[in-house]
Formats: sequence, structure tokens, C-alpha cells
Amino acid sequence: MRSEPSRSRALHFACEVISVGLMAVGCSKHAPPGEGVAAAASRNVVATAAAPSTPNPQASILPQTEVTWTYPDTPIGRMNAVVVVPARAAEDRFPVLLTFHGTGEARKGPEKGARGWLDDYGMYKAIERLQQPPLTAADLQGFVDEARLAKLNAALAANPYRGLIIVNSYTPDMLRGDEPFSKVPPLAKFAIEELLPRARRETPAIGTSQTTGVDGISLGGRAALAIGLRNPEAFAAVGGLQPAFDMENAGPVAVRAAQAHQKNPALSFRLLTSDGDYFLGSTKAISTAMKQAGVPHTLVVVPGPHDYPFNRGPAVYEMLLHHDRVLRGLPPI
Repeated sequence: MRSEPSRSRALHFACEVISVGLMAVGCSKHAPPGEGVAAAASRNVVATAAAPSTPNPQASILPQTEVTWTYPDTPIGRMNAVVVVPARAAEDRFPVLLTFHGTGEARKGPEKGARGWLDDYGMYKAIERLQQPPLTAADLQGFVDEARLAKLNAALAANPYRGLIIVNSYTPDMLRGDEPFSKVPPLAKFAIEELLPRARRETPAIGTSQTTGVDGISLGGRAALAIGLRNPEAFAAVGGLQPAFDMENAGPVAVRAAQAHQKNPALSFRLLTSDGDYFLGSTKAISTAMKQAGVPHTLVVVPGPHDYPFNRGPAVYEMLLHHDRVLRGLPPI
């Protein structure tokens, strides 16, 4: 089921007009999940007709927008990316987070798969709740460590969530196998040479590597880490949520992390796993190997399974809050 976007202002559905100036011609725009374009337009007309004649204090705020970038033919096949731009003042600029989804969405194909974080993992709902703290056990789907939840809420109280431009890339099912790095170059090239430059051209991105992050879950966690380790100077933050690595990958990941750290000493690494994760052991092994290699990083272990409820709970909240902080120069939680 699709979640509603975080903003419900009367002007919300003006995004069909605003995004034309913001995004590239030829991209497909979406009404908010669960609502057709005609219904959105109708609702906007009613809201406009009922608007008061007095000045609207929200008139200068542009609504949250969504746009889909479609690539019929690339070296890795058909690709889609769904980009979410926060509600904002015209002058606002944001960090960019590149995300990758899991295997289930890879099997759906580019059109549906690229919407995995939005439609299957509840990203819109998470954005809304991060903007209206405190978070609750229900937000995390009941997978709660009370001390961890208190830390998240304390962080939000001290530094409210400000928002990210989120480039949700389709994750082709091409990275599985014993060797996790040999197949990543064409996907990394597409991400680094197409998606990130386009985000800087066509969205209100700050537009620097120091304000760019990459993250993903399961197969997407493998993709995010492999891309980030291969291109450390393109990012300020590299993360993996329940990343799909085997125990024997720990050493090679640590070697690449050490090389990446040498190229970009400011690069922030974060691994997140859970007590019911298939990859709990391998993620901990990667962390141990990174420590032995002298690579600074954060390892977070929270409650939960390796399943969709976890993606809609700790995964999406932890990912968004982590990159919102780190890409603005704040320490990880």
C-alpha cells in the first residue's frame, strides 16, 4: 500500500506545474501515491477556490515533489529512478541521498522496483513522522530498543529533520554471487556519471560530494557499499542496511574500505543490522575487519527481522535521519 506524502497543504498538488520548471522535460511526474492526476487536480481547484483572500503565510513554500527519470536503454538495461524533493522555500538547497532497494523490488522491474522505498518501505510516511517527532514504537513497527529510540528522539529534538533530495534508483538483480565487487562497475558508472550529475542539474541540490550520500538495504546495501567503496571521493557518507554480504566478504570489504578511507579520510561509514537479520554475522564480521584495518565507522544493531516490516520501520527511519545529520556535518547517532 502506498503511503501519503508528508505535506498536505492546499498547494501540494501544484507540483504538476512547479516540477516542469524544476525537472527535465520528458520525465514523468506522479501525483501523490494513491491518488490519480485528475483527482489531484480536482482537489487543487477546490482548495484554490476556497482559499481566503488574505495573504497566505505558506504561499512562499514550494510543495514536496516527485519525478521519475526513465532510461529505456543503458549498459545495465532499462533503468528508472524516482526522485523526491522536499517541500521548501525557493532558495533552499539540500543534500542528496542515492538509495538502493532489495531483491524483491529488483524482480519487479525498473518501473515498480525503483518505487520500492516509496511504495513498499513507507518512505513518505517516514518523512512525515521525522518532521513531526517524537518517533514512537508504532513508527518502528514495534521493533524497538528503548535506549535507541530515546537517542533518535533526542537527536531530532536537538537538530530537527531538514530534508534530503532522495534519488531512489532501481537496483538491477546483477550483484548476487560469491564475489560482490566484479559486477558493480557498470552500475557504479551509471550512478556516478548520470544520476548524481542530473540531480545536481535538475533539483535544488547543494551539489557537492561533501553533501552526497549513498545507502541501501539487503541487495541494495551491497550495491551502496560496493559503489561507495569504488568511488569514495563522490560521497561524504556511505551506508549499508542489513547488507547482503557473506562471511568471506568481510576481509575484501575491509581492504576496500581502508583504500577508500585513504582516498577520502572524511568519508563516513555506517553499517546497520538487526538481531534477526540473515546477515547479522557477516555485518559484524565486516565491522571487526574494518576496525582491524583502522577504518573509522559506526555499527548499529537494532531489533527486527530481515523482512518488509523492518524496512518500513527501523530501516527507513534510521537511513533518512542518519544521512540528514551526517550530510550536514553532524555526528552519527
